[in-house]
Amino acid sequence: MLTALAAGVLALVAGAVEVDGIAAKVGAETILKSEVYREMQRMRAPESAYNEVRNELIDRKLILKAASESKMTMQDWVVENRLRDIIEKAFDGDRNKLMETLGQQKVSYPEWRQRMKDDMIVAAMRWNVVDKYVVARPSDLRKAYAEHPERYVTGGKVTVSVILLKPEDANLRDEISEALATTDFAELARKYSADIHASDGGVWKDVVPAEVFKPEICEEIAKMPKATLSRWIELDGWSFLLRKDAEVEGTKLSFEEAYDQIEQEVKEAEGKTAYEAWMKRLRSETYIKVF
Repeated sequence: MLTALAAGVLALVAGAVEVDGIAAKVGAETILKSEVYREMQRMRAPESAYNEVRNELIDRKLILKAASESKMTMQDWVVENRLRDIIEKAFDGDRNKLMETLGQQKVSYPEWRQRMKDDMIVAAMRWNVVDKYVVARPSDLRKAYAEHPERYVTGGKVTVSVILLKPEDANLRDEISEALATTDFAELARKYSADIHASDGGVWKDVVPAEVFKPEICEEIAKMPKATLSRWIELDGWSFLLRKDAEVEGTKLSFEEAYDQIEQEVKEAEGKTAYEAWMKRLRSETYIKVF
């Protein structure tokens, strides 16, 4: 399996795209519909995510434009070191494997290299403008601790059953919800779920939610009474349906014990807010037309 480092290869193309045309113009730059659909395929995003993905590509163009205007450069030796690291970790150090993958995807090495370089520029710009200025104020840490006690617990375990649908299967949600009135959850999980425990009826037994699930899933599990179903939760195009089967309550962490976790979460939230403000400013300074 390719690691996350290899995702950049698939970012350029993830299959043939028949529909094309202009999706957006960002200053003098153009984003094609095919680019949006390729990115959606890479992300396994559903059709409903088209606008969101297009907007992310607009943000990327804006950041690269800002980098050019600020004279930011990425030295070739830095780029080459990064490429060697990707080849080592994602392709077992075999450059031929990379070239074979690029050939299968009809992507030239210069195109891939430019994509990787652009990724580095985008990350560097975000660090310089947003991330290095993000701070977690003590009052915000205390507020987060008080408002989300379910996040800061140790020793708690749950057994949950999960039905996970791929983005292209999102249209099956209503069908599955209706079937639950007459069909066992485990049977439906085995039939429909893409979860790694589907063959076991979707059961995740005695797990610490924070260790195996994303925060959005953990929060849903925390507020669910035993033997109840969740709503359908959509994350990155994937659809989750949960049933809480059993629970062993954990011990609440003190503020001091949970400090590192709280700080990380608060910084992530602050960073998101600062990033959105930055994008709003860049958009106000650039002619953007969406088609």
